[in-house]
Amino acid sequence: MALDVVEVEAAVIGLTHDGHGIADVSGERIFVPGALPGETALLSLRRRRRRYREASVVDVIDSVADRVTPACPYFGRCGGCAVQHMSNRAQLDFKTGVARDAIERIGGASIPHWLEPITGPQWHYRRRARLGVRFVPGKQRVLVGFKERASRFVTDMASCAVLVEPMDRLPQVLSQAIGGTSLRERLPQAEIAVGDDASAIVYRVLDPPTDADVEALVRAGAEVGADVYLQSGGPSTVRPVDPGSARVLSYRLDAFDVELRFAPTDFVQVNESVNAAIVARIIDLLELDGSERVLDLYCGLGNFSLPLARRAASVVGVEGDAGLVARAAMNASANGIDNAHFVTADLSKPDWPFLRESWDVVVLDPPRSGAAVAVDAMQRLAPRRIAYVSCHPATLARDAKTLLESGRYRLTTAGIADMFPNTHHVEAIAVFDRCER
Repeated sequence: MALDVVEVEAAVIGLTHDGHGIADVSGERIFVPGALPGETALLSLRRRRRRYREASVVDVIDSVADRVTPACPYFGRCGGCAVQHMSNRAQLDFKTGVARDAIERIGGASIPHWLEPITGPQWHYRRRARLGVRFVPGKQRVLVGFKERASRFVTDMASCAVLVEPMDRLPQVLSQAIGGTSLRERLPQAEIAVGDDASAIVYRVLDPPTDADVEALVRAGAEVGADVYLQSGGPSTVRPVDPGSARVLSYRLDAFDVELRFAPTDFVQVNESVNAAIVARIIDLLELDGSERVLDLYCGLGNFSLPLARRAASVVGVEGDAGLVARAAMNASANGIDNAHFVTADLSKPDWPFLRESWDVVVLDPPRSGAAVAVDAMQRLAPRRIAYVSCHPATLARDAKTLLESGRYRLTTAGIADMFPNTHHVEAIAVFDRCER
């Protein structure tokens, strides 16, 4: 087709793993954010990128039942959510399809049992976020929010309905506060963290703030009930403005009588209720009888390790971040758990003593890059069961293929958890059992 065509009517025939529609335009596949399979839409074609071409929806001519009106006024501009135009059920079906396709196509696995999706609130679920901050001379004001879709610019937004209340009001609150400071062009980011009984805002500052600046930032924090921290460099430079009044951040996993404390910039799962449900499901699937030695790799603060220690004989948690390891050990002590121990180790390297020991059960909760080295080690360790929690189904599928091709393991069950409703992100879980010979 000619490259000078501006608008064209086309059928939408599929979805990408990012939740974008795929339209067929004279035999060419065009990616269309906001379009759904089965629809006919009038599209405005964009300039061809190096490897693909995109279009925007001018009008939906024939819609499908799965389409809903997005609740957020910033949908389509903000890059935070990509699938608000899908019904809740359609979002779950889409994410299930992404995970199943990855496991079956990349992993070469059949899935004997598919679990019911783990779900939680559709809105006001996000307890951690990094918000971009940008002074725009043309608008003569500061914008605070998530980046625009496929852009480095900050979305012009007054609120964000995926953030927990009252943090959902922060884009406007911080815009006004930061705009009145000397830092309006020297404060690029605000990070929020919310616990059960306290919350924090960490301002990334490129210049030292004046007393008036600090006062304005503290007032903004007070408006949403948050303690205020300043960060002048790397993570080690994070400091509370008022060390004497800064509260401890923590969250509870009530099913296991565990409370986990964390620092404002520590990694914690963003969705509290879905995280608790994942922990409970994984431990249920492991079928522990209290005699097991458990290895928890990529353990973070002890999110799985400490609940596991309530059900197993002993647990060793391994994490690459020494600060998280220290807080995991502190959390074990604070909860009266003496059968969980923690190790700092770079899990991209294979030569660690714990990867040569004997373990009954292994839990893997790696970053997006997956757990290739640890999975290779499973051939030697031969635990009876492996539970894998993944934020990137493609690397889960890659690692599943390694386990299955070894002939030592079989996939017994898999499923998804909707950790990020209204976005295209998929959290997947899988359980592998050792093949008895």
